[in-house]
Amino acid sequence: MNFKRLTKSLIIGVLLTAGLSAFISNKTQTDNILSYTASAKTQDLKLYWKDAKGVPFKSIANLKTELETKKQKLIFAMNAGMYKKDNSPQGLFIEHFETKAPIDTSAGKGNFYLKPNGVFYIDADMKSVICKTEEFKNDGKIKYATQSGPMLVVDGHINPLFTKGSKNLNIRNGAGILPDNKVVFAMSKTEINFYDFAEYFKNLGCKNALYLDGFVSRTYLPEQKWVQTDGDFGVMIGVTEEGK
Repeated sequence: MNFKRLTKSLIIGVLLTAGLSAFISNKTQTDNILSYTASAKTQDLKLYWKDAKGVPFKSIANLKTELETKKQKLIFAMNAGMYKKDNSPQGLFIEHFETKAPIDTSAGKGNFYLKPNGVFYIDADMKSVICKTEEFKNDGKIKYATQSGPMLVVDGHINPLFTKGSKNLNIRNGAGILPDNKVVFAMSKTEINFYDFAEYFKNLGCKNALYLDGFVSRTYLPEQKWVQTDGDFGVMIGVTEEGK
């Protein structure tokens, strides 16, 4: 028996099996996640909280209806951060350069306070950024911002708080900054743990990604035949185009 040839064959077999398993795992993960990539520089990407009467939109349906009265067509929407019982933002919220809810740097219980938490913002140059809360600075040039937590990916690494294979499963949505500086929004179609959700963003090349919320999460994306218009949210993010 040629042991060298046998050993080589075994090694190749193991590598092929590992590669196939990784491929299947990645494909399954991708199939389980709905995503939308946007650019604030070329698209009408905004954060929303209250309608023209000062009442929280709460649902994607309410947001869509009001936008239609302004002849704007909603092409994508998603809840964009945690909120209190009165639908006010938990943590920082900036809209049209105006701070409508202050940043929260305190400690507490729940996902929002898992460290590091972070801020997703769009500046005056329409650049999308995600950073750790302690690194955020409002220089008066922040057009939109929402705070949430925890960070999923931090400086290219999965948050060390997460455990691979964790049984802490839930519907989850989040946002990440891609290498080309566009922002990808994603929501799991079925329950997923933090580690696998963070790995999705990392595999896309996101250096930083932020968890937005969990089981309440909804996404409106008709171009992918995914239409959820219910909800009871605080802040939402939406992309619109001129309607007819």
